[in-house]
Amino acid sequence: MKLQIIGPMMLLLVLNTIFTNILPVIGKDYVFEKRTFWNKLITPTSWCFRKECCTDTYITPNITKLKEEFNKKVYGQPLVYEVLPKAINAHFENVPNKALVLSFHGRTGGGKNFVSQIIAESLFQKGMDSKFVHLFIPELHFPHKHQITRYKDQLQNWIRGNMSTCPTQLFIFDEMQSLLPELLDVIKPFIDYYNHKINGVDYRRAIFIFLSSTSGNNITSVAFKAFKNGRKREDVTLREFENGIRLSSYKHQGSGLWHSKLIEHHLISHFVPFLPLERQHVRKCIQEEMRKRGMPKCPETEDEVLEYLNFGPDEAPIYAAKGCKNIHEKLNLVSNW
Repeated sequence: MKLQIIGPMMLLLVLNTIFTNILPVIGKDYVFEKRTFWNKLITPTSWCFRKECCTDTYITPNITKLKEEFNKKVYGQPLVYEVLPKAINAHFENVPNKALVLSFHGRTGGGKNFVSQIIAESLFQKGMDSKFVHLFIPELHFPHKHQITRYKDQLQNWIRGNMSTCPTQLFIFDEMQSLLPELLDVIKPFIDYYNHKINGVDYRRAIFIFLSSTSGNNITSVAFKAFKNGRKREDVTLREFENGIRLSSYKHQGSGLWHSKLIEHHLISHFVPFLPLERQHVRKCIQEEMRKRGMPKCPETEDEVLEYLNFGPDEAPIYAAKGCKNIHEKLNLVSNW
Protein backbone atom coordinates (compact mmCIF):
# COMPACT_ATOMS: atom_id res chain seq x y z
CA MET A 1 0.00 0.00 0.00
CA LYS A 2 1.47 3.30 -1.04
CA LEU A 3 1.49 6.21 1.39
CA GLN A 4 -0.37 9.08 -0.21
CA ILE A 5 1.02 12.52 0.52
CA ILE A 6 -1.75 15.06 0.87
CA GLY A 7 -1.27 18.73 0.11
CA PRO A 8 -1.80 21.65 2.52
CA MET A 9 -5.31 22.42 1.25
CA MET A 10 -6.41 18.79 1.56
CA LEU A 11 -5.01 18.71 5.10
CA LEU A 12 -7.02 21.79 6.03
CA LEU A 13 -10.18 20.19 4.63
CA VAL A 14 -9.57 17.05 6.70
CA LEU A 15 -9.01 19.11 9.86
CA ASN A 16 -12.14 21.12 9.12
CA THR A 17 -14.16 17.89 8.88
CA ILE A 18 -12.74 16.60 12.17
CA PHE A 19 -13.44 19.77 14.12
CA THR A 20 -16.84 20.31 12.54
CA ASN A 21 -18.35 16.80 12.53
CA ILE A 22 -16.36 14.35 14.68
CA LEU A 23 -15.32 16.24 17.82
CA PRO A 24 -18.87 17.42 18.71
CA VAL A 25 -19.91 13.75 18.91
CA ILE A 26 -17.11 12.92 21.38
CA GLY A 27 -18.33 15.45 23.90
CA LYS A 28 -18.53 19.14 24.48
CA ASP A 29 -15.56 19.13 26.85
CA TYR A 30 -13.35 18.31 23.89
CA VAL A 31 -15.03 20.50 21.36
CA PHE A 32 -13.29 23.55 19.97
CA GLU A 33 -15.43 26.23 18.51
CA LYS A 34 -14.89 26.07 14.76
CA ARG A 35 -14.27 29.77 14.39
CA THR A 36 -11.73 29.86 17.22
CA PHE A 37 -9.83 26.97 15.68
CA TRP A 38 -9.52 28.60 12.31
CA ASN A 39 -8.56 31.95 13.81
CA LYS A 40 -5.69 30.24 15.61
CA LEU A 41 -4.69 28.15 12.63
CA ILE A 42 -4.66 30.91 10.05
CA THR A 43 -3.20 34.10 11.53
CA PRO A 44 -1.56 37.03 9.73
CA THR A 45 1.79 35.76 10.97
CA SER A 46 1.34 32.24 9.64
CA TRP A 47 -0.10 33.43 6.34
CA CYS A 48 2.79 35.86 5.80
CA PHE A 49 5.43 33.26 6.65
CA ARG A 50 5.58 32.22 2.99
CA LYS A 51 3.60 34.99 1.29
CA GLU A 52 4.85 38.57 0.98
CA CYS A 53 2.62 40.80 3.08
CA CYS A 54 2.30 44.47 3.94
CA THR A 55 4.25 44.06 7.20
CA ASP A 56 7.56 45.13 8.72
CA THR A 57 8.96 41.73 7.78
CA TYR A 58 8.83 42.56 4.08
CA ILE A 59 8.77 46.37 4.10
CA THR A 60 12.11 47.30 5.63
CA PRO A 61 13.13 50.95 5.02
CA ASN A 62 16.83 51.04 5.82
CA ILE A 63 18.43 54.43 5.18
CA THR A 64 21.77 53.29 6.61
CA LYS A 65 21.91 50.50 4.04
CA LEU A 66 20.88 52.97 1.33
CA LYS A 67 23.76 55.30 2.17
CA GLU A 68 26.26 52.45 2.36
CA GLU A 69 25.20 51.05 -1.01
CA PHE A 70 25.41 54.49 -2.62
CA ASN A 71 28.89 55.08 -1.19
CA LYS A 72 30.17 51.65 -2.26
CA LYS A 73 28.52 51.14 -5.63
CA VAL A 74 27.45 54.49 -7.15
CA TYR A 75 30.30 56.43 -8.71
CA GLY A 76 30.57 60.14 -9.43
CA GLN A 77 27.07 61.20 -8.38
CA PRO A 78 27.45 63.59 -5.41
CA LEU A 79 23.91 64.94 -5.72
CA VAL A 80 22.50 61.42 -5.50
CA TYR A 81 24.37 60.93 -2.22
CA GLU A 82 23.18 64.29 -0.94
CA VAL A 83 19.50 64.35 -1.97
CA LEU A 84 18.07 60.84 -2.00
CA PRO A 85 18.85 59.53 1.52
CA LYS A 86 17.46 62.73 3.05
CA ALA A 87 14.33 62.74 0.88
CA ILE A 88 13.53 59.05 1.43
CA ASN A 89 14.30 59.16 5.15
CA ALA A 90 11.99 62.17 5.64
CA HIS A 91 9.27 60.38 3.71
CA PHE A 92 9.26 57.45 6.13
CA GLU A 93 10.18 59.24 9.35
CA ASN A 94 7.34 61.75 9.13
CA VAL A 95 3.72 61.58 8.02
CA PRO A 96 3.93 62.93 4.46
CA ASN A 97 1.20 65.05 2.93
CA LYS A 98 1.84 63.62 -0.53
CA ALA A 99 3.60 60.79 -2.34
CA LEU A 100 7.34 61.21 -2.89
CA VAL A 101 8.02 61.85 -6.59
CA LEU A 102 11.61 61.69 -7.84
CA SER A 103 12.62 62.48 -11.40
CA PHE A 104 16.07 61.18 -12.40
CA HIS A 105 17.73 62.82 -15.39
CA GLY A 106 21.01 62.34 -17.20
CA ARG A 107 22.89 60.59 -19.97
CA THR A 108 22.65 56.88 -20.45
CA GLY A 109 25.02 54.83 -18.31
CA GLY A 110 25.04 57.30 -15.42
CA GLY A 111 23.38 54.95 -12.94
CA LYS A 112 19.69 55.91 -12.92
CA ASN A 113 18.38 52.34 -13.15
CA PHE A 114 21.03 51.08 -10.76
CA VAL A 115 20.12 53.69 -8.13
CA SER A 116 16.43 52.76 -8.49
CA GLN A 117 17.36 49.13 -7.84
CA ILE A 118 19.32 50.09 -4.71
CA ILE A 119 16.33 52.08 -3.44
CA ALA A 120 14.05 49.07 -3.95
CA GLU A 121 16.49 46.78 -2.14
CA SER A 122 16.76 49.23 0.75
CA LEU A 123 12.99 49.48 1.18
CA PHE A 124 11.74 45.95 0.51
CA GLN A 125 13.10 42.59 1.60
CA LYS A 126 12.64 41.18 -1.92
CA GLY A 127 13.98 44.25 -3.69
CA MET A 128 12.94 44.53 -7.33
CA ASP A 129 11.17 41.16 -7.04
CA SER A 130 8.78 42.52 -4.41
CA LYS A 131 5.12 42.68 -5.38
CA PHE A 132 5.19 46.22 -3.99
CA VAL A 133 7.68 47.34 -6.66
CA HIS A 134 6.30 48.10 -10.12
CA LEU A 135 8.49 48.78 -13.16
CA PHE A 136 6.93 50.27 -16.29
CA ILE A 137 8.75 50.30 -19.65
CA PRO A 138 7.05 52.31 -22.43
CA GLU A 139 7.85 50.00 -25.34
CA LEU A 140 6.63 47.01 -23.36
CA HIS A 141 3.64 48.37 -21.40
CA PHE A 142 2.48 51.37 -23.46
CA PRO A 143 3.66 50.80 -27.05
CA HIS A 144 0.71 52.10 -29.12
CA LYS A 145 -0.24 55.76 -29.24
CA HIS A 146 -3.79 55.05 -30.43
CA GLN A 147 -4.46 53.02 -27.25
CA ILE A 148 -3.54 55.79 -24.81
CA THR A 149 -7.08 55.98 -23.39
CA ARG A 150 -6.93 52.29 -22.55
CA TYR A 151 -3.47 52.67 -21.03
CA LYS A 152 -4.70 55.53 -18.82
CA ASP A 153 -7.50 53.39 -17.41
CA GLN A 154 -5.17 50.42 -16.88
CA LEU A 155 -2.54 52.54 -15.14
CA GLN A 156 -5.03 54.18 -12.80
CA ASN A 157 -6.61 50.83 -11.94
CA TRP A 158 -3.22 49.24 -11.34
CA ILE A 159 -2.08 51.98 -8.96
CA ARG A 160 -5.41 52.20 -7.16
CA GLY A 161 -5.71 48.43 -6.81
CA ASN A 162 -2.21 47.94 -5.42
CA MET A 163 -2.37 50.95 -3.12
CA SER A 164 -5.61 49.66 -1.63
CA THR A 165 -3.77 46.51 -0.46
CA CYS A 166 -0.72 48.30 0.97
CA PRO A 167 0.12 52.02 1.19
CA THR A 168 3.88 51.52 0.77
CA GLN A 169 4.54 50.97 -2.94
CA LEU A 170 7.31 51.90 -5.36
CA PHE A 171 6.40 52.76 -8.96
CA ILE A 172 9.29 53.15 -11.44
CA PHE A 173 8.75 54.56 -14.92
CA ASP A 174 11.76 53.89 -17.14
CA GLU A 175 12.65 55.63 -20.43
CA MET A 176 10.44 58.61 -19.77
CA GLN A 177 11.73 60.23 -22.95
CA SER A 178 9.78 57.55 -24.87
CA LEU A 179 6.61 57.57 -22.77
CA LEU A 180 3.41 58.76 -24.43
CA PRO A 181 2.72 62.40 -23.48
CA GLU A 182 -0.30 62.94 -21.22
CA LEU A 183 -0.24 59.36 -19.95
CA LEU A 184 1.28 60.30 -16.61
CA ASP A 185 -1.29 63.03 -16.03
CA VAL A 186 -3.66 60.30 -14.85
CA ILE A 187 -1.52 59.71 -11.76
CA LYS A 188 -2.00 63.30 -10.58
CA PRO A 189 -4.77 62.36 -8.08
CA PHE A 190 -2.42 59.81 -6.49
CA ILE A 191 0.50 62.21 -5.94
CA ASP A 192 -1.33 65.43 -5.10
CA TYR A 193 -1.38 67.07 -1.65
CA TYR A 194 -3.81 65.44 0.80
CA ASN A 195 -3.96 65.21 4.58
CA HIS A 196 -6.36 62.29 4.53
CA LYS A 197 -7.25 59.06 2.79
CA ILE A 198 -9.21 59.02 -0.48
CA ASN A 199 -12.02 56.49 -0.55
CA GLY A 200 -10.29 54.67 2.27
CA VAL A 201 -6.92 54.51 0.49
CA ASP A 202 -3.78 56.32 1.68
CA TYR A 203 -1.67 57.31 -1.33
CA ARG A 204 0.81 59.45 0.62
CA ARG A 205 3.22 56.61 1.45
CA ALA A 206 3.94 55.74 -2.18
CA ILE A 207 7.13 56.60 -4.04
CA PHE A 208 7.19 57.34 -7.77
CA ILE A 209 10.49 57.43 -9.70
CA PHE A 210 10.82 58.68 -13.28
CA LEU A 211 13.95 57.82 -15.27
CA SER A 212 14.79 59.97 -18.27
CA SER A 213 17.67 60.90 -20.55
CA THR A 214 16.06 64.27 -21.30
CA SER A 215 18.09 67.18 -19.97
CA GLY A 216 21.25 65.11 -20.39
CA ASN A 217 22.86 67.79 -22.56
CA ASN A 218 21.76 70.53 -20.18
CA ILE A 219 23.27 68.67 -17.20
CA THR A 220 26.52 68.07 -19.09
CA SER A 221 26.70 71.75 -20.03
CA VAL A 222 26.34 72.91 -16.42
CA ALA A 223 28.86 70.33 -15.19
CA PHE A 224 31.38 71.23 -17.92
CA LYS A 225 31.04 74.95 -17.18
CA ALA A 226 31.85 74.24 -13.54
CA PHE A 227 34.85 72.17 -14.64
CA LYS A 228 36.21 74.98 -16.80
CA ASN A 229 35.84 77.37 -13.88
CA GLY A 230 37.96 75.11 -11.74
CA ARG A 231 35.14 73.82 -9.55
CA LYS A 232 34.93 70.23 -8.35
CA ARG A 233 31.84 68.28 -9.37
CA GLU A 234 31.16 67.77 -5.65
CA ASP A 235 30.76 71.54 -5.28
CA VAL A 236 28.00 71.91 -7.88
CA THR A 237 24.61 72.35 -6.18
CA LEU A 238 21.17 70.98 -6.94
CA ARG A 239 19.83 74.51 -7.42
CA GLU A 240 22.11 74.94 -10.45
CA PHE A 241 20.36 72.06 -12.22
CA GLU A 242 16.74 71.81 -11.08
CA ASN A 243 15.19 74.72 -12.93
CA GLY A 244 16.93 73.80 -16.19
CA ILE A 245 15.81 70.18 -15.90
CA ARG A 246 12.25 71.23 -15.12
CA LEU A 247 12.04 73.53 -18.13
CA SER A 248 13.69 71.17 -20.61
CA SER A 249 11.48 68.27 -19.47
CA TYR A 250 8.36 70.37 -19.84
CA LYS A 251 9.36 71.59 -23.31
CA HIS A 252 10.77 68.32 -24.67
CA GLN A 253 8.09 67.47 -27.22
CA GLY A 254 7.06 63.83 -27.32
CA SER A 255 8.47 62.90 -23.91
CA GLY A 256 6.49 61.73 -20.91
CA LEU A 257 6.66 65.08 -19.08
CA TRP A 258 5.97 67.29 -22.12
CA HIS A 259 3.44 69.92 -20.97
CA SER A 260 2.73 67.66 -18.01
CA LYS A 261 0.29 68.63 -15.26
CA LEU A 262 2.73 67.09 -12.80
CA ILE A 263 5.18 69.90 -13.56
CA GLU A 264 2.51 72.59 -13.90
CA HIS A 265 1.17 71.79 -10.43
CA HIS A 266 4.65 71.36 -8.88
CA LEU A 267 4.01 67.74 -7.88
CA ILE A 268 7.52 66.43 -8.59
CA SER A 269 9.38 66.51 -5.28
CA HIS A 270 12.93 66.56 -6.66
CA PHE A 271 14.58 66.68 -10.07
CA VAL A 272 17.80 64.73 -9.53
CA PRO A 273 20.64 65.23 -12.04
CA PHE A 274 22.99 62.35 -12.81
CA LEU A 275 26.26 63.95 -13.84
CA PRO A 276 28.24 62.65 -16.84
CA LEU A 277 30.88 60.16 -15.71
CA GLU A 278 34.58 60.88 -16.01
CA ARG A 279 37.32 58.40 -16.83
CA GLN A 280 38.04 57.74 -13.13
CA HIS A 281 34.41 56.76 -12.50
CA VAL A 282 34.23 54.45 -15.51
CA ARG A 283 37.45 52.81 -14.36
CA LYS A 284 35.74 51.99 -11.05
CA CYS A 285 32.88 50.39 -12.99
CA ILE A 286 35.40 48.24 -14.86
CA GLN A 287 37.10 47.27 -11.61
CA GLU A 288 33.76 46.26 -10.08
CA GLU A 289 32.87 44.14 -13.10
CA MET A 290 36.25 42.45 -12.91
CA ARG A 291 35.75 41.80 -9.21
CA LYS A 292 32.36 40.16 -9.91
CA ARG A 293 34.06 37.81 -12.38
CA GLY A 294 36.77 36.90 -9.92
CA MET A 295 39.43 38.54 -12.07
CA PRO A 296 42.65 39.83 -10.48
CA LYS A 297 43.28 43.58 -10.48
CA CYS A 298 44.94 44.60 -13.73
CA PRO A 299 45.31 48.27 -14.76
CA GLU A 300 46.34 47.17 -18.25
CA THR A 301 43.00 45.41 -18.76
CA GLU A 302 41.16 48.47 -17.46
CA ASP A 303 43.05 50.67 -19.94
CA GLU A 304 42.16 48.32 -22.80
CA VAL A 305 38.45 48.58 -21.98
CA LEU A 306 38.68 52.36 -21.72
CA GLU A 307 40.21 52.46 -25.21
CA TYR A 308 36.92 51.11 -26.61
CA LEU A 309 34.90 53.98 -25.11
CA ASN A 310 34.19 57.43 -26.53
CA PHE A 311 34.81 60.56 -24.48
CA GLY A 312 33.74 64.16 -25.07
CA PRO A 313 33.30 67.03 -25.63
CA ASP A 314 35.95 67.73 -28.27
CA GLU A 315 37.14 70.79 -26.34
CA ALA A 316 38.16 68.60 -23.41
CA PRO A 317 37.16 64.91 -23.71
CA ILE A 318 36.60 64.16 -20.03
CA TYR A 319 33.09 62.60 -20.06
CA ALA A 320 32.26 59.07 -21.19
CA ALA A 321 29.57 59.26 -23.91
CA LYS A 322 27.74 56.21 -22.53
CA GLY A 323 28.96 56.27 -18.95
CA CYS A 324 29.36 52.73 -17.60
CA LYS A 325 26.98 51.21 -20.11
CA ASN A 326 28.42 48.37 -22.22
CA ILE A 327 31.34 47.86 -19.82
CA HIS A 328 30.36 44.19 -19.55
CA GLU A 329 30.47 43.66 -23.32
CA LYS A 330 33.73 45.57 -23.80
CA LEU A 331 35.42 43.58 -21.05
CA ASN A 332 34.47 40.41 -22.96
CA LEU A 333 36.61 41.62 -25.85
CA VAL A 334 39.79 41.95 -23.82
CA SER A 335 39.39 39.05 -21.40
CA ASN A 336 38.59 35.34 -21.47
CA TRP A 337 37.07 35.39 -17.96
